[in-house]
Amino acid sequence: MSVVRWLRISIGRLRQGWLLVVESTAAATVAWLVDTRFIGHSQPFFAPAAALIVLAQVRGQRTRRAIEVLLGVAGGVLVADVVAQALGPHATWTIFTVILLTLTFAVAIGASAVFLVQAAVSALYLVVVAPPTQAAVPLRFVDALVGGAVALMVSQLAAGRDPVAPLVRQSGQVFDELASVLEQVAAALDRQDETAARQALDRARRADAAVERLQTAVLAAGETLWLQVWRRQRLGGIHAVEAAIRQVDYAVRNVRVLARAGVTLTRLPATPPPALGAALRLFATAVRAVNEALAAELVASDKAAQRYTNQAEEAALDALEVAGRLLPAGPPLPLVMIVGQLRATAIDLMRGVGVDDAAILTRVDEALGLPPV
Repeated sequence: MSVVRWLRISIGRLRQGWLLVVESTAAATVAWLVDTRFIGHSQPFFAPAAALIVLAQVRGQRTRRAIEVLLGVAGGVLVADVVAQALGPHATWTIFTVILLTLTFAVAIGASAVFLVQAAVSALYLVVVAPPTQAAVPLRFVDALVGGAVALMVSQLAAGRDPVAPLVRQSGQVFDELASVLEQVAAALDRQDETAARQALDRARRADAAVERLQTAVLAAGETLWLQVWRRQRLGGIHAVEAAIRQVDYAVRNVRVLARAGVTLTRLPATPPPALGAALRLFATAVRAVNEALAAELVASDKAAQRYTNQAEEAALDALEVAGRLLPAGPPLPLVMIVGQLRATAIDLMRGVGVDDAAILTRVDEALGLPPV
């Protein structure tokens, strides 16, 4: 890698992560100042340390999760301090007990692997390196509370600049991914490209993670706005998105099934009709219009929300009208859908018990009386 390319990559990383650097530096420094100037602790190591640990864990998370991490850090320090005073700071049983209790507590609050390591290292530092304290008030526990509280405030101040903006971005990612999958399936059908269709299916399967991130973003934005009294009028948009998430989750699953059917169509001898790709692209337009409607709801722009809602409805109905003309006279559509879902479920079950992929596709289609590929 050339020096110029390395510098470009480094600058790009700094552009993305500069806010975390600023927040962490400010939180650690403020925690140190609060502990030394206002509380009077001369060596408050755990104040800036707790600030860094908590801020790294809670950035972008819900307020409740942030408080859990704060209490977890402070609780771990308190446990280590109490055990060190009871058993001695350098005893083998002290190390065993402190690590066991600290990790148990961290796992109980659902901490990440990084947090587990940080908590264990902090506990080890307290019982092995830091000088023991016999103070009636556990100062290091207070240090951890101060540092964690400062980190929590810094994270909330950062979110407070525009708590809805991250939600708008996350919502856009979900709907853009959904629309892109539809367009990718349409392109694969146009070319009768099975490889491209499978890639679209893999992408559709990964969309669930984006919906989960959207759910977290909705809860985080709602809690932040609830704390900011002067912005509570924007909670209506949050509630609208929250109500839409379940339907979005269903839509993601439906598109995944659609993408799976697209793979099957590319394997058939007959070329899919061009109108099918056109219908999928119209539906992708409807998906993007829904995203714009929800984004308008979030910024309390009712007229824009209604306009985009109308556009979404029009595009979706146009897509269905185009697709409906492709259905020949025959069995009712619900029957066709049920048989299709049975086919998909049979394939999944057989794959789950290790049946060869190509073999099960052929055998399932033969069982349905479909022509061999």
